[in-house]
Amino acid sequence: MNSRFMAWRPRLAWTLPMVAVLAGCTGGENNTPKTHALATYTSATWEALPAVSDADLVAGFGSWRSACTRLKADPVWGSTCASAANVPQTAGEIRGFLKQNLDVYGLRAANDNPNGLITGYYEPVYPGSLTQTEVANVPVYGVPEDMIIVSLDSIYPELKGKRLRGRLEGRVLKPYDDAATIESKGVKAPVVAWLTDPMNLQFLQIQGSGRIQLDSGRQLRIAYADQNGHPYRPIGRWLVDQGELKKEDVTMGAISAWAKANPSRIPQLLGSNPSYVFFTQNPDSNEGPRGSLNVPLTAGYSAAVDRKVIPLGSLLWLSTTKPDGSALVRPVAAQDTGGAIAGEVRADLFWGTGEAAGQLAGDMKQQGQIWMLWPKGAALPQVPQVADAVKP
Repeated sequence: MNSRFMAWRPRLAWTLPMVAVLAGCTGGENNTPKTHALATYTSATWEALPAVSDADLVAGFGSWRSACTRLKADPVWGSTCASAANVPQTAGEIRGFLKQNLDVYGLRAANDNPNGLITGYYEPVYPGSLTQTEVANVPVYGVPEDMIIVSLDSIYPELKGKRLRGRLEGRVLKPYDDAATIESKGVKAPVVAWLTDPMNLQFLQIQGSGRIQLDSGRQLRIAYADQNGHPYRPIGRWLVDQGELKKEDVTMGAISAWAKANPSRIPQLLGSNPSYVFFTQNPDSNEGPRGSLNVPLTAGYSAAVDRKVIPLGSLLWLSTTKPDGSALVRPVAAQDTGGAIAGEVRADLFWGTGEAAGQLAGDMKQQGQIWMLWPKGAALPQVPQVADAVKP
């Protein structure tokens, strides 16, 4: 089951714990919540890593090195990237370079559990048009002209990366329209393209990027540009809550089949998710979509991570299985992020473009372990503290 249908990766949300952040906490010592690190790093030896094939080692290293153009000035990875530039693409040379320059750290959950969740995502291809037609009549909107974006860290540094989105009504900033309002009334925004199916638009928003197959044979590439600021509520969860699907049966195929059998209820289904993603057109190319690091993702060797635990640009050693149970052990590059890709031992593996990649990504929800390969002598990331669950 693809966790994106139960817990998507929204980039940002309007709802923030502003009262706690701005006003502080009140109460006595007895009700002060205990905290723990979101994750911990456990030093390990190279010999402790599960073995990988030479082909996977070369491919994973190549994926990581492809992002070095973005990491030249990075205080952690800059010098390692510079040294990696001249390493021959052979397994022996790569192993020697990695052992000489990087240390190994195993990721652990708060209870020292090395196991976590490994899911998958992909770049879908859907039929569509550059102009509205009788068949292609579902708009793919660009960023609205009247949406205001406020970066909160300009005033509150502790809210780095957090933004509010809304619309001005007089002198008051109000939340921007939710998805149901946008879908019923439209929005003041350019239309990037037109799709033939509203469910395809929803899946496109879930994945964050994709291609639109035009009648001319051209594939228009579009990517995430922004979001309306409302929290994401998975449509798969809504189907479960309605008793239409069992939780273990929620997949893209199952959701699509339900929608085809219940076309009159599609607006209700889509309206259950207030989040709405806006897109931008990317240059035509055969490269993978660009992740949060702004480098093309490599099918099978790029991953989305929680950047609070794993800094973007890091090289990881992943040990998990494919949905068919076969082993999947390889180095992968941390080159993307996502709201649902959060927690202790967590990664979302990019599987490529098209239907076959979508099937693999949609079925992947595996247990796995992650090791982080970190430059020798560099300070480990400062992982934030999170509150423990409060017992009644």
